[in-house]
Amino acid sequence: MRRVVVKFHISRAGRLAGNGSFRAHLHYIQRDGVERDGKGGELYGREGETPSAPDFLERSEDDRHQFRIIVSPEDGVALGDLREHTRALMTQMERDLGARLDWVAVDHHNTGHPHTHIVVRGRDVRGKDLIIAPDYLKSGLRQRASDLVTERLGPRRDLEIARARHSEVQRDRLTAIDRAMLRDVEGGALAISGTASSEADRFDRNLRLQRLSHLEQLGLATQMEDGRWQMKPDWDRTLADMGRRNDVIATLAHRFGQKDGVERLTSFDPTRTAGGKLTGTVLAIFPDDELRDRRSIVVEDFDGRRRLVDLGEAEPGSIPPEGVVVEVGLRTAKARSSDRVIANIAEGTGGIYSERLHAEADPSSSATFRQAHVRRLEALRRGGLVERIQDGSWAIPNDYLEKALAFEADRAGGVSLKTLSWLTLEEQVTHRGVTWLDEGHGDKDGSRLRSVRQARIAWLREQGLLAPDANTLDAEAQGRLRQSEHAAVVARIAKQSGRQKLELQTGDTITGKYERAINLGSGRVAVIGNAKEFALVPWRPEIERHRGRELVVKRTAQGVSWTIGMSRQRGLSR
Repeated sequence: MRRVVVKFHISRAGRLAGNGSFRAHLHYIQRDGVERDGKGGELYGREGETPSAPDFLERSEDDRHQFRIIVSPEDGVALGDLREHTRALMTQMERDLGARLDWVAVDHHNTGHPHTHIVVRGRDVRGKDLIIAPDYLKSGLRQRASDLVTERLGPRRDLEIARARHSEVQRDRLTAIDRAMLRDVEGGALAISGTASSEADRFDRNLRLQRLSHLEQLGLATQMEDGRWQMKPDWDRTLADMGRRNDVIATLAHRFGQKDGVERLTSFDPTRTAGGKLTGTVLAIFPDDELRDRRSIVVEDFDGRRRLVDLGEAEPGSIPPEGVVVEVGLRTAKARSSDRVIANIAEGTGGIYSERLHAEADPSSSATFRQAHVRRLEALRRGGLVERIQDGSWAIPNDYLEKALAFEADRAGGVSLKTLSWLTLEEQVTHRGVTWLDEGHGDKDGSRLRSVRQARIAWLREQGLLAPDANTLDAEAQGRLRQSEHAAVVARIAKQSGRQKLELQTGDTITGKYERAINLGSGRVAVIGNAKEFALVPWRPEIERHRGRELVVKRTAQGVSWTIGMSRQRGLSR
């Protein structure tokens, strides 16, 4: 059979964020650079239909979940146009499930392995909640995809299979051979049978021995006197990290050339970095897990050194674009209040939590409050941290809080990310506004930073904003720059849209859609507008979940807050 890799993830709408993650994922899979010609991905559906992302998201507005699927045929290049295969697969999936599905797809050709992203709504076309058995998503769908590719290209020949498997022996990444061996590891050791009953078994045994010899060279396996192999702790994770790093290096080499020192790329570890922080510009953004929206970025410091930074699961709007100035540091994970409540209840009930036990421990708690704790446990169960008992209660381990903290740290990549400037260093040189370069930062240095600082000073002097003998802007000059920048932005929006700007005073509100973000020298602002007027309010990543949706924005004495429908009020900034 032709091999096809199928991955899936069930994404659930957040209680406060709604389907903001759905919107962000759909935007991400259509991003620039995924087609053969470098353009953005083109959304498609069943034959004869031209789906619209806004329409699909509008239909998904009240969905509780969404199915995300990646289909990657090993022979994707030979298939050519993946649309025919995807449509045939989705037709077969509808037959298997007995339901007409509401789905869209995008083909990606930005890697060496063409693949398709499929998004299926959590409701069928009749509006009924769609439930798909995990076994079907794990194996049934892969078998269907394999059948279709085999039917189209014919079965693989024995020689093809042998070559494909043997090609994995020397790879510095986690391979199918490794995954098969991982299932046979007991107590950290792997035994290789001395005899083989068939030619296929002998071939498999030889493959494993050759692979183990390569892993020994990498320091990940050691042969013991009894013939077994001792595997280094977390050897599989180390291989996965090596593959990830190699993919990043290959991409950087393709974009920037081998002469740019991409081979010296190292992973950022705040515990081994002077001061625990890394400041520089975003060189590139990479997906670690496109289904769960895990991202990594490459940050280049001001002396040209490059670090790979794992950001974990990305919130919509939290990933800065390439070129901007960022600071990365250590994130200190904090226990959630819900985790403390669960641990306290379990401590008094012999390691068991349930809604009933919660109500007995805290009679004043509401059903909604208790259900939020159950949802938290469901998320941890999917991460393999807790178990649900048949009667619906939960077995809570003694180290529950430690596990929950580790879960949060892993989701966040263990690092904090702060965008210092949404403008690139080059853009800041001639920007008519107060920029990050103008704010001093004497503790930060580097050949590249010194160069752009001097260019910025020269430009400010040319514009008459800086005295010939001065190197920094005084308060008056900064005030004039901020005022002129703000006025220029307002005038441009007013001219383009024919609307008036509303200056929000304490107690004022505006009802309108969140249209877009605008990068200023000193930060970002969000544009909230309706047919007649618009307002500029401080931007925060959370608002990106609701791009295109109607908000009610209010200026209070404490700052600016916004409301979506009947949802909880959220603060933006002072």
